[in-house]
Amino acid sequence: MDILPLLQKGALAAQNPRGFESIPELDEEDRAALRLEKEHRWHHPKILYYTIILNSIAAAIQGWDQTGSNGANLSFPIQFGINPDLSDRNQWITGFVNSCPYICIAFFAGWISDPVNRLFGRRITIFIGAIFSLIAPIGSACTQHWGQLVACRLLLGVGMGLKEVTVPVFSAEVAPPNIRGGLVMSWQTWTAFGIFLGTCANLAVKDVTSVAAWRLQLGSAFIPAVPLVCGVFFCPESPRWLMQKKRYRKAFESFKRLRSSTVQAARDLYYAHALLRAEEILVQESGVAKNGNFFTRFIELFTIPRIRRATQASGIVMIAQQMCGINIIAFYSSTIFQNAGATVTQALLATWGFGLVNFTFAWPAVWTIDTFGRRALLLFTFPNMCWTLLAAGFCFWIPTSSRAHLGLVEFFVYLFDAFYSPGEGPVPFTYSAEVFPLSHREVGMSWAVATNNFWASVLSLTLFRILRAFKPQGTFAFYAGLNFLAFWMIFFWLPETKQRTLEELDYIFAVPTRTHMKYQTTQAAPYFIKKHIFRRKGLIEPQLYKFDEIGTENVDLLAGTVTKDKPTATADQNV
Repeated sequence: MDILPLLQKGALAAQNPRGFESIPELDEEDRAALRLEKEHRWHHPKILYYTIILNSIAAAIQGWDQTGSNGANLSFPIQFGINPDLSDRNQWITGFVNSCPYICIAFFAGWISDPVNRLFGRRITIFIGAIFSLIAPIGSACTQHWGQLVACRLLLGVGMGLKEVTVPVFSAEVAPPNIRGGLVMSWQTWTAFGIFLGTCANLAVKDVTSVAAWRLQLGSAFIPAVPLVCGVFFCPESPRWLMQKKRYRKAFESFKRLRSSTVQAARDLYYAHALLRAEEILVQESGVAKNGNFFTRFIELFTIPRIRRATQASGIVMIAQQMCGINIIAFYSSTIFQNAGATVTQALLATWGFGLVNFTFAWPAVWTIDTFGRRALLLFTFPNMCWTLLAAGFCFWIPTSSRAHLGLVEFFVYLFDAFYSPGEGPVPFTYSAEVFPLSHREVGMSWAVATNNFWASVLSLTLFRILRAFKPQGTFAFYAGLNFLAFWMIFFWLPETKQRTLEELDYIFAVPTRTHMKYQTTQAAPYFIKKHIFRRKGLIEPQLYKFDEIGTENVDLLAGTVTKDKPTATADQNV
């Protein structure tokens, strides 16, 4: 009860976020803090950035884990007698070894993340994942048979899956809404950095004997796990997870550490509280069983309309990340460049260049993802990824005797990578971490990560066989066609989520899919063509969602207007 006056202020600020200057209950110090947040959106406590940095290290582990096998593919199959150049059977075995972490995530680790998160919280889940990521690479480096390597890579998948589900959700739950995209997308930025570090490690040990080189390439991925294991418990626990456990006082203390003022902490506490109450009503009205266990929440991903639309949208962006073909480079670039006529050193150098481009061009998304939006970045980058991948495949027809052969293949692969990094690179995990309501966030993220890794495992398992059957030209053309298909999936079925609180997204996903599709084809697309192609002036931009200054949302349903009021924040004893 001693913090009730603060919570009352927070409730009023949550009710009228854009009109805080006119709220008489707020004093000048409160208004100054809210004004500073609006005018200087990157001004936040150091502990918030420390938490994001730790989450970024977790992402770097993922990238390094992926890239170690990239370089090791040049030598470990020969050592274990499964050279894919010798037989179809060896192609499948080598693909299976590479795909093991993604199979584990898709069918096991991604799904246990929900109960582990529910039971232990975000920090302990990340810690457990970091332990697996510390031990599994060391074990991989010591294996004596490809079956042992399979076992170690399955354990690696447990660590990758726990972190992959939890870290983006943790970042989304602690980040303020006006910079949430920039902070949550740090997952992909630092995954790209981990890929770059992995390519550096692969290059650094290339001249060691072939017996030891692949062991060092696989084993070096334990390095970034060390600071994560040591530092994760210095982060505050997710306040939204604490609220799920009815530990409101600790949630408020956590928010106080993560926000610049107590009024901001109280506001965000009340906002999350109002969402939890609204979600309880939503589930009660759905007619689904209410026992609240994992299986019930999984069924509700596909039965409650608002959650089903989030499930559909997150599945689209996750599938698209594998459809686009980036991981045929991330997993097998050394092999592909070697097929293009490169020596082992040239292939590893070209892969190092890929990692550098991937990391460098991920940075623009930090500023653009909350400015242009998730959807806009995807719609811009997918067509460019399509033609660059197609061009890279065509370059394989250049005679290998020409220096242009390898050079142009590398150039178009790098250009493809440059378009991928600020678009489909950061968006999927950022988007999936924010679209689900708090009640279904863990299981929703498990669905998204499992979907992503299932298709990653399919890609990893089949690529050697596809390369043999289609040749590089056909393989690149196949994935270019999937980019074209992904563009239209995003255009029709993906709502925009930029600069919306996690609570406001409930209203965006209340719009039926058919309504969204009709709006995109009959209003949004014609407006874009008239303004940006025909350069017409004075056009009024159509709006599907209209959020007014006092927090009421009007959803234009094309056949009329439906108005939905947000949960009312009242400064009473029930706060």
